[in-house]
Amino acid sequence: MPTSTVMWRDKLRYRFENTLSKGTVAMIGWLVLAPLAIVAGSGLALALMRVGQDGDSHPYGFFEGMWQSMLRTLDPGVVAGDNGWKLRLLMLLVTIGGIFIVSILIGTITSGLEARLEELRKGRSRVLERGHTLILGWSSKVYSIIGELLIANDNQRDPVIVILSERDKVEMEDALRSKFPDFRNTRIICRSGNPLDLDDLAVVDPHAARSIVVLAPDTQNPDIHVIKSVLAITNNPERKKDPYHIVAELREPRNLEAAALVGGKEAIYVQGEDLIARVTAQTCRQSGLSVVYTELLDFDGAEIYFKHEPALAGRAYREVIAAYDDSTVLGILRGSDGEVLINPPMDTAFSHGDQVIAISADDDTLVLRPDAGGGLPEPSAIAQRERLPPAPERILILGWNGKAQAIIEELDNYVAPGSETIVICRHEGARELLVNVAKRMQRQKVRFADGDITHAATLAAVKAASFEHVVLLSSGDLGVQEADARTLITLLHLRNLADAAGARLSIVSEMMDMRNRSLAQIARADDFIVSDQLVSLMMAQLSENKNLERVFKVLFSSAGSEMYIRPMTDYIKLGRNVDFYTVLEAAAQKGETAIGYRLMKHADDRTNGYGVNLNPKKSEKHLFAENDKIIVLAED
Repeated sequence: MPTSTVMWRDKLRYRFENTLSKGTVAMIGWLVLAPLAIVAGSGLALALMRVGQDGDSHPYGFFEGMWQSMLRTLDPGVVAGDNGWKLRLLMLLVTIGGIFIVSILIGTITSGLEARLEELRKGRSRVLERGHTLILGWSSKVYSIIGELLIANDNQRDPVIVILSERDKVEMEDALRSKFPDFRNTRIICRSGNPLDLDDLAVVDPHAARSIVVLAPDTQNPDIHVIKSVLAITNNPERKKDPYHIVAELREPRNLEAAALVGGKEAIYVQGEDLIARVTAQTCRQSGLSVVYTELLDFDGAEIYFKHEPALAGRAYREVIAAYDDSTVLGILRGSDGEVLINPPMDTAFSHGDQVIAISADDDTLVLRPDAGGGLPEPSAIAQRERLPPAPERILILGWNGKAQAIIEELDNYVAPGSETIVICRHEGARELLVNVAKRMQRQKVRFADGDITHAATLAAVKAASFEHVVLLSSGDLGVQEADARTLITLLHLRNLADAAGARLSIVSEMMDMRNRSLAQIARADDFIVSDQLVSLMMAQLSENKNLERVFKVLFSSAGSEMYIRPMTDYIKLGRNVDFYTVLEAAAQKGETAIGYRLMKHADDRTNGYGVNLNPKKSEKHLFAENDKIIVLAED
């Protein structure tokens, strides 16, 4: 095939285009050379033509001609003072050429600066931090997580939170500023990029982060993105030798096995749906338990800490729980094998190397009493009541979403034999699924009824006011605000039915948006479970201390000890003014660990924490009322 002849013009154009492809700097270089060429050409012309300001008698030399030409290139007004038509005509041409080229040069520099600023605005520069908390991804949970981390960082020096997301950097910064006008002492750095891309990941330096939080995106298969993000860290060619501290969110339990293979011991997975189902099952039977869990999981108040206490070596657990006045012991972390013992038998010995697991206001408030011994309880104030065996319960579940089946299965671990659970919803496939679930239940009968839960007639027909417990689920098929609106309508109908029957229903309601909780207060529901908030709180806690995973596994499982809210009259005699050491001893006699109490006179008062007081000062005395509650860790 014949080749066309390559002319010198083609070569010149090819080389010129190649230099322009190098960007703004190359263009500026050409635009600087162009006026220099004009100035040099004009200087040469003036020298050859022997033209000067005073006519031909004093002509300009080459360099003087260049200088005069450059002045007219930069300042067109200079040409007004020229004398003689030869000089005027030549300088006019220089001035016009200079105007065009200098204007283009200024425009190019401006465009280059704008492009550079735009690049910086997008957040592509490398983060040069160490010991930061890294958040990969963006979802509605990011606000709750950052809110908790801001509180947790109060006693830290120059804490930093770095976020890598595919969202625009400025949009992320604006969204965070609208939620948090004050970042306290924490710096928040946003970067735009794909957490799955190794180059984008290198920008936020995950290898220097002290903890990494991976959020599930709001897409169709979020777990795939989470697993890939974890894989991009643990199998990174530039990975560090030390293990990572990764906390990741999973939506589907079936993906846990694959995720565990990828993350190994470096990643902790929070299964949001499973967590909410467990908390809902526990909370629906115990009014106020959601407040206890929220108080325990957030950083604004008491938190869980671990501490070595050599002074307690050899003491029984019964002595250990009374060894602190301002902190409340939950259990023991074994130093030999890392086993977590929550509410172990009271005669369990505390060994050398063990750590105390306790609730305290801060890590520096977890301090032994001066004598390292317990306070003196009042045996005469301790009630000797025996708990009655649990009676069968009737539970009403209104609505349907992906957690409904798990809630029913979890309830079967707690309810007394002979209990009954009725599900009312209008959801395709729910009836068939419940038929299969009912066959596996050991302690409860499960029944289904089709109906619209936002209609008062539906609730009245099933006699909702006659149930011991009501669980109201948000619709998983609707948007957040529409789902919460339906929940509010149903709550109002339940309140009216309860008022007409002269009863107070025990209602646990799931809310999607924390802001709607205050609106729902008028319905007098006992507990609100805000799904995103609870998952966010747990992820924030785990990002600060990975040992908490073993504690949470026990607390949120039906196996081992869980939290219970029980009548104070089962432990303390009425009319006795007692300190919490006495309450602690009363619970210990039943093999339980007391961690707080609930004053029912404040049950509807948000400013008083709905009456819940975790980790009370043990030396302070209280006169408990007949309907007040004790919060304990117990086997059943």
